[in-house]
Amino acid sequence: MQRKRILVVDDDPLIRGSLYEMLRSRHYDVEMAADGTEAMDHLRRRPFHLVLTDWKMPQVDGMSLVGHIRTNYPNMSVVLITGFGTINSAVEAIRHGAFDYLTKPIQPEELEATIQRALSQYTPPPDAGEAGDDPFAGVIGDDPAMQRLFGMVRSVAGSPATVLIEGESGTGKRIIALAIHRADPKRRQQPFVEISCGALPETLLESELFGHVKGSFTGAIRDKQGRFEIADGGTILLDEIDTCSPALQVKLLRAIEQKVFERVGDTRTIHVDVRLIAATNRALRELVAQGTFREDLFYRLNVVSLHLPPLRQRRGDLPLLITSFLERSAKVMGKSITGIADDAMQILLQYDWPGNVRQLENVIDRCVIFSRHAKLVVEDLPDEIRVQAVRGATPNGDASAAPHGAGHAASPAPTPAAESAEALLLKQAMKLPERELILKVLHDVRWNRSKAAKRLGIHRSTLYHKIRQLGINTSSQ
Repeated sequence: MQRKRILVVDDDPLIRGSLYEMLRSRHYDVEMAADGTEAMDHLRRRPFHLVLTDWKMPQVDGMSLVGHIRTNYPNMSVVLITGFGTINSAVEAIRHGAFDYLTKPIQPEELEATIQRALSQYTPPPDAGEAGDDPFAGVIGDDPAMQRLFGMVRSVAGSPATVLIEGESGTGKRIIALAIHRADPKRRQQPFVEISCGALPETLLESELFGHVKGSFTGAIRDKQGRFEIADGGTILLDEIDTCSPALQVKLLRAIEQKVFERVGDTRTIHVDVRLIAATNRALRELVAQGTFREDLFYRLNVVSLHLPPLRQRRGDLPLLITSFLERSAKVMGKSITGIADDAMQILLQYDWPGNVRQLENVIDRCVIFSRHAKLVVEDLPDEIRVQAVRGATPNGDASAAPHGAGHAASPAPTPAAESAEALLLKQAMKLPERELILKVLHDVRWNRSKAAKRLGIHRSTLYHKIRQLGINTSSQ
C-alpha cells in the first residue's frame, strides 16, 4: 500500500520538527516547508495527500495557502493549525476550504484522528493511476445485492443522468459516487469534487457551492471559485443533500436544470458542464411528503436512484471486509498481526453494525492499535460489541425451554462461564448511559467536538479519550 504523503508547513522549526517526528513514527511520508512560498514549490514538484499548515506565517500565510490549494489542487485535503482556537477561526478555515483545524498545543491522538478523517476524503488525481481501469478497485462487494449495484453503476456511468444515492450512514455512498465518476469515459479524467451540505451553515454553503466575489460579505477578502466551477467538466457529489435550506434548494434546482449560476455578490452568470450526484441517508420522498424538500428538485435528482444496502443485509461480505481492513491497518500501523481468532471473528460476524462499513473499518483500526497479540482476540474488541455478544449468548427466558410444571422451580446454579459473562455485561452496561449522553450531545451540536466538550463540562482532549474508549464512530460526521 502506498504510504500517505503529508506536507508540514510551519515557520517554527521546533513545531515543524516535532510534527515531522510524530508523523514519521506513524509511518507517513513527510516533507517540510518553512512558509507558504516554499510549500507551493513542494506542491509543484510532487503530489501530496494532505497539507498540514500553520495559520500565522510571514509572506504567504496558512489561509492564503489554503486558497491556493483549493484552486490548483482541489482533490487535496488541508488542515490548519492555529493558536487561536475560536469558533470564528473554525468558520474562517472552512470558508476558505480547509478540511478541519487544530489548536495548539496539538494532542497526538487528536492529530491522528483528524488526519485519518482528512485522508478518507482524499481523491487521487485522475492521472495517478491508483484506480487502474477498474472503477471498483479496492471495493469489496461479493454479495448479490452489491453485484447488482455495480452493474447499475456501469450502466449509468456513460450517460449524463443525475444520480441519487440513498443509504444509511457508513454504507459507502461516496465510494459508489467515485466509481460512477471513474467509470464515466467522458469525465473520469476531469475533477471529482465533493461537499457535505450538512457540514456548513446556509450562508457558507452557498459560497462553497457557487463561489463569491471580493467584498460580498464580511471576510470575503478575495474572489473565490465555488465547487461547481472547480468541477467543470467532471463530477460533483453533494452529500447530505437533505440538509439544504428551501432557498438553497431553489438555486440548486436552477444549477441542475440549466447548468448556470452566479457567484455570491455577483451578477455575471457562469455556465458549467458537470455530472451531479446527490447522496443522503434519509428518504427524500418522505421529506417531500412532509413539505421540507422541494418536489421538483427531488424529481430532478431522482433520475437514476441507487440504494446501498446496510452491512447487516450483506453479511456474506463481512469476512472479506474484516480481512481486508485488518491487513491494511496492520501494514499502515506497522503491527505484526496476521489474523483474527475464531471466537473474535464470530462476535464480529454476529454484530449488527449500525454504523455499517465505516464503523467496521474504525473498529478494526482500533483493535489493531491496542492489540498486543499476533492475532486479534476477543479482548481487543470494543466494549459495546462484546456486550451485544454476551446478550446474544444469555438465555432469553423462553418458558418453552422449561419442563412442564416446573415454572416455579429454582434456576440452576450459574456456571463460572455464565458468571463471567454476567459480570462483563454489568461492567459494560454501566458505560452505556455515558455513551448515550455523549452521542446525544454530539448529535445536538452537529458533531462539533469543541461545543460538545463545553456542553458536557469536560476538556476537549477528555472528550476525544471517551470517544475512543466508548467506541463512538465520528469519521462520517
